[in-house]
Amino acid sequence: MGHVGVVTGVLHHTRVCRLARAPLAGQRERRLLALGQEHLDRVGELGGQQRGVRRCRGSGRTCPRGPSVAQCLSHSLVVVDYPLLVLGGTAEARALAAELVGRGVRVVSSLAGRVAAPRLPEGEVRIGGFGGPEGLAAWLREERIAAVVDATHPFAERISSSAVDATHRAGVPLLRLERPGWSPHEGVEWHWAGSLDEAATMLPGMGERVFLTTGRQGLASFAGNVTQWFLIRCVDSPEPPLPARHEIVLSRGPYTVEGERAVMRRHGIDVLVTKDSGGSMTAAKLEAAGELGVPVLVVRRPRRTDVATTTEVGDAVRWVLTRLDAK
Repeated sequence: MGHVGVVTGVLHHTRVCRLARAPLAGQRERRLLALGQEHLDRVGELGGQQRGVRRCRGSGRTCPRGPSVAQCLSHSLVVVDYPLLVLGGTAEARALAAELVGRGVRVVSSLAGRVAAPRLPEGEVRIGGFGGPEGLAAWLREERIAAVVDATHPFAERISSSAVDATHRAGVPLLRLERPGWSPHEGVEWHWAGSLDEAATMLPGMGERVFLTTGRQGLASFAGNVTQWFLIRCVDSPEPPLPARHEIVLSRGPYTVEGERAVMRRHGIDVLVTKDSGGSMTAAKLEAAGELGVPVLVVRRPRRTDVATTTEVGDAVRWVLTRLDAK
């Protein structure tokens, strides 16, 4: 019978059909096995593994190529074997995956693998790179991806650029889902920098004790600073070079205003450095800085290639469903 995967989210009006598929050896065909309620125990046994590593959230198993999306319509079975790729790693990506998986869409979320213990989205998960734009384009064609949503971090320039190139090569539609950026908060001394390097040159003279919350990537920009003390906060341990005088705090949001205020007071922070990441998970530090009279140095987002973009998960859901309907 070969490798078998479990098909989830299969709807027949208001009742759920449970199906499993078995790729026939050497063929692209799928043989669908309908499992009745009395055979539910078998679903847990239908594990398998093929190329790559995919984790089916909720089951703890890897999935061979992942399940198809199927819908039972008017007592007939229609198999839609055109999955969606979400370039993820953000709260917006997880919200999108959850919404679409709940609607029966086969979603493959790709994570870069830079975080040791990432929050996993609903659906299938692929961890690791594709080998540049050429590798991603080949993967899109091989997996017959219907559409791509780039919901990566606003500063993940490399993968976003690769997504534009690869989808153009493969002829696959692309949507950028990006949270709105921050704007200067009332009562906050706000300074913009065009890059991490520019922020590093602006920082001397702004304060003595720096709360550096730009993440572990790019800290080398501040390595030459020997006059200021840095409280460096990131999810995973950063690699050198680092500023000469520093303390590292490993932490993951969301944060509260009360908590951020306490951190700044405890460490005597008199200047905050952050990227314009946007969103609410790490925005509390901006309000806390305003309350304490701490100036904020914000690194602007990189300019994006012209691509269709939305800031709303609901808009992205509608865009995806429209593309799948066209298939």
